[in-house]
Amino acid sequence: MAVIHRTTMSPGKLELLSGWLPSRPWYRGGEGAVPQLSKAGGYRLDDPEGEVGVEFMVVTDGSGDAPIAYQVPLTYRGAPLKGAEEGLIGTSEHGVLGRRWIYDGVHDPVLVEQLLALLAGRTTAQDQNASDAPDPTVDVRTAGQGAKGVPDGLTGPGKVRDTAGATVVAVGRAFVEGPVLQLTVTRVLGTEAATAEGMLGQVLAGWSAPDGTGERGVFAFLSSADL
Repeated sequence: MAVIHRTTMSPGKLELLSGWLPSRPWYRGGEGAVPQLSKAGGYRLDDPEGEVGVEFMVVTDGSGDAPIAYQVPLTYRGAPLKGAEEGLIGTSEHGVLGRRWIYDGVHDPVLVEQLLALLAGRTTAQDQNASDAPDPTVDVRTAGQGAKGVPDGLTGPGKVRDTAGATVVAVGRAFVEGPVLQLTVTRVLGTEAATAEGMLGQVLAGWSAPDGTGERGVFAFLSSADL
């Protein structure tokens, strides 16, 4: 169970993301843009080992002509993750836990494998702001049962690549030969949709627009087809 600490982080998440987002190929701000970020929603997943914080955070950038909502999956670790240097967003001093290494979660096996567990129905989304509180607003849909649904035993991440609006992560069954599946994590919310062809399962969740309007869309989906 993830414990939500009511404390400070320095630098804060939004401060770290303001410096990191413009370096992403899916960031929609113009050259030299300075993000104006606000927290807009998200959910958490539990690490079965209780060591890694896992959060799917939505931030709204109001620096352009129209606000844009981005999803940033984050992991929080007490030590650097070997081999994941490309995914390091930064470090922050947590008021209770001390120094935390914060990663873009698509590069972290704990986040990827727990997202796959969510898609397979083996875990439950948790409230972003409360301890031990499931989030019933997160909706998981599968394409069917058995071979047509989300298989168990998937691991990752394998190859990670960015598109104009998402990040695609190769996943598969460890030590078993078979097709590599693709886990797509939406980055620019409202731009990605899971199509029926090759789609095995998807996660839908909500966020808030700056005017308070509730929005909803596909946060992630698992596919057997090239995207």
